[in-house]
Amino acid sequence: MSENKKVNAAILIIGNEILSGRTQDTNTSTLATWLNSIGVKVSEVRVIPDIESTIVDTLNILRKENNYVFTTGGIGPTHDDITASSVSKAFGRKYEIHKEAFKILESYYQPGEFNEGRQRMVWMPENADLIYNPTSGAPGFSVENVFCLPGVPSIMKSMLGGLKNKIVGGEPILSHTISLRTVESEIANSLTKVQDQNKDVEIGSYPFFHAGKLGVSIVLRSENQAKIDICNSQILKFIKEKKIEIVDR
Repeated sequence: MSENKKVNAAILIIGNEILSGRTQDTNTSTLATWLNSIGVKVSEVRVIPDIESTIVDTLNILRKENNYVFTTGGIGPTHDDITASSVSKAFGRKYEIHKEAFKILESYYQPGEFNEGRQRMVWMPENADLIYNPTSGAPGFSVENVFCLPGVPSIMKSMLGGLKNKIVGGEPILSHTISLRTVESEIANSLTKVQDQNKDVEIGSYPFFHAGKLGVSIVLRSENQAKIDICNSQILKFIKEKKIEIVDR
């Protein structure tokens, strides 16, 4: 795939427990890091409640604006796990038992354990493709460019390897970080000049507080290492001129 071919994705985190603060979202970081490594840029992340109309409307917007959409959450065995039925509605597909998913879970559980609640996890949109789960048996699924994964971080992470052949990315997005003992206002003008001269490198500055002192991390991101190196040398030049200390984080 050519370097100027941009591939983007949206991440849709579904679950009241995230919005209430009861559960911390770590899936965004895991997914974004993995997507960047295979050349897919995350364009936006949304966190929405377990409400069917909200899931349907949001999904229909995101799947048209992005090459891929990844959802996490809402595909478990309880009454508020409504992601699969909502995805069915968004695509106008029948909501039905996925025969292969049924066989997988039937053989995964001991006789008598595959109860009505667990059988909820095999209801999916018609003709959905399965995303296999090496950790807990229950598969995720995909429909066209939408990939639905569980909300439990360790399980979600274990399923990403099985998706590599289904996702076509661009060049991997590379990054380089320079951490400084300074404040943003001290470097803002110099950093703007460097950004203006390096349009193909995304430059971000992020304040941090470490060991009782303030600092700023400058993060350079691009698909081209040579362009990052040029940008890096220009930043190091003005850092030296301003006598700003580089710190190891």
